[in-house]
Amino acid sequence: MNFVVGITGGIGSGKSAVTSRLEQHGITVVDADVVAREVVEPGRPVLAAIAEHFGERILQPNGALDRAALRKIVFETPAEREWLESVTHPAIREAIAAQLTAATSPYVVLSSPLLLEAGQSAFAQHVVVVDVPEEVQLSRTCARDNNDEALVRNIMAAQLPRAERCARADEVIDNNASLEALQQRVDALHDRLLVLASASSS
Repeated sequence: MNFVVGITGGIGSGKSAVTSRLEQHGITVVDADVVAREVVEPGRPVLAAIAEHFGERILQPNGALDRAALRKIVFETPAEREWLESVTHPAIREAIAAQLTAATSPYVVLSSPLLLEAGQSAFAQHVVVVDVPEEVQLSRTCARDNNDEALVRNIMAAQLPRAERCARADEVIDNNASLEALQQRVDALHDRLLVLASASSS
């Protein structure tokens, strides 16, 4: 059984910078966001169910999912988000489990913004939270995708409060400094994870 490290953090916290650095060390990263996109590709049963529920308004002309249209609906209507999660989460969990099992690196990372919220932490033996102050999350996310501040605040509100997220971590990586400082912290994290993975398999 692979030693699984769950990595999460609020939107704009810098999870992808952490996982990119670990990939440079040869570690397999299973990205829940990528898996979530794969399960709603055209031809997949999950997309068919979503289109049946929400109608053609959430499809692009080529039949692909219009993510922006769907995101707007579900973040404005909590009941619709619950319905969507009831359809997508089981398919995502199944795909994640298969990819984690197939990994061959010394340990494998599950990167997920909803690691704790969606129960995906059950896959992980060790949970790492990437943390920044909420005002940094907001400014980074608005700048990154030219996102509307109200939408970003809604997304943040749908995630666990910062204090609770950090409290549920086995360790917290502070990403409120430079990229170079973050990479040094991730290199040290990698060394610790190698030791943990080795101990768990012996």
